[in-house]
Amino acid sequence: MERHLQSNIKGQDHIIPRTCSVLQRGELGLAHPDRPKGSFLYVGPTGVGKTELTICFTDYLFGSGYLHRFDMSEFQNQYSVGLLLGAAPSENGMLGRALDQHGEGTLLFDELEKAHPLVLDLFLQVLDAGRITLANGETKSLKDYYVVFTSNIGASEAMRMENSAFSTIERTVLRRVDQALRPELVARINDKLVFNRLTYEVQRDICELMIERERERLATMGHSLSITPDIIEQLVRAGYHRTLGARPMRNTVDRFLQQTIASGLLDSSA
Repeated sequence: MERHLQSNIKGQDHIIPRTCSVLQRGELGLAHPDRPKGSFLYVGPTGVGKTELTICFTDYLFGSGYLHRFDMSEFQNQYSVGLLLGAAPSENGMLGRALDQHGEGTLLFDELEKAHPLVLDLFLQVLDAGRITLANGETKSLKDYYVVFTSNIGASEAMRMENSAFSTIERTVLRRVDQALRPELVARINDKLVFNRLTYEVQRDICELMIERERERLATMGHSLSITPDIIEQLVRAGYHRTLGARPMRNTVDRFLQQTIASGLLDSSA
């Protein structure tokens, strides 16, 4: 699993062994029997691989479709608990509907710091008791799930510390996490991991990986592309973004490869 994650997640080699350690304990049945199999807080700038790593290890362990993602920016008011668990006795909410799909998998809660305090209270129960009670009275077990929280807490400060040692950046970010989140919540999370910003060299590696993935996808549709080193350099320069990470790179690669195919199809039909 560690080799698989390293081949798909670039620039975060310090994160992967610690993630795998929690996952291995969970899969071997060594986690506490009354809690989720494992929990993570992934902290760092946007576009550095927090969500991608979660997708990658979930697909590896369970297969496609076992990741359930919740954007905490949608849960910022006092009615958010009803949205998540159901607002009436006949409802089971977004979380209940997700848990009905599978008996295992990963629950991903993006931008944790944006959630309403009442929602954060629910996470205390999730992490400590491994269960949640829905509005319809049904109690759902989370003991066969991994729980991942992502956050941008301290990210802007970390981006300004590019000349500092990573250990200093890590301490700074985790100190901001402790200041922003309730200590009883932070204490219940198995591992708190700070992601690196993506350098130009790392984004080049990511660009090559994205090109190969998109070429393979297009090949399944019957389209073949040859990519030269000059084109790779062109895409890296066009897609690199210091603060937004790999997201602009993905858009650049997809747009170029897809437009190249589209132009070829239109020329051949003219």
